Amino acid sequence: MDAAAQAPFIQPVALAKAYRLLNHGPTVLVSAHHDGTDNVMAAAWACPLDFDPPKVTVVLDKATATRTLIEGSGAFALQVPTRAQVRLTRGVGGESLADNPDKLVRHGVELFRMDGHVPPLVAGCAAWLSCRVVPEPHNQQTYDLFIGEVTAAWADTRVFKDGHWTYETADPAWRSLHHVAGGHFYTIGDPVEG
Repeated sequence: MDAAAQAPFIQPVALAKAYRLLNHGPTVLVSAHHDGTDNVMAAAWACPLDFDPPKVTVVLDKATATRTLIEGSGAFALQVPTRAQVRLTRGVGGESLADNPDKLVRHGVELFRMDGHVPPLVAGCAAWLSCRVVPEPHNQQTYDLFIGEVTAAWADTRVFKDGHWTYETADPAWRSLHHVAGGHFYTIGDPVEG
């Protein structure tokens, strides 16, 4: 799939606001490309790290094929999957590319690309952050912790507008997934004013 097919609803997000795409703690899809291979995996341990330049962290086990692609390319993307993508998220999170080379096809993953960015993006997500790895070999080897500088961010206007999530007015299928272990997910709830 190409970016034009996604374009009607994708808006760029100012890098100063990119942290808001992850600040609510969703499960993410991590995608990468290297040497002709694409892959996508699910990760529950990802979060914003810094504002300027914007940075994120994600934990990637040494056994994952996606980590190998990231180490080879120096780039990855984080995506915020939606309630409508729960089966896709569980599927790509529960299978390794090393064991199932057709896992993306089997789980209905459609990829598209944005000009100038290496990692493929997963169609149908609520938000995308393209990142370059900030090399921290000690953290990567000891803690499986990767830091990425966000080089571009986009969100779907049906659920993110003017720098804010609009879950309260969006179709519930657009709510983000939150993994709570054992293959069990919740979606984000209604807003509460404090």
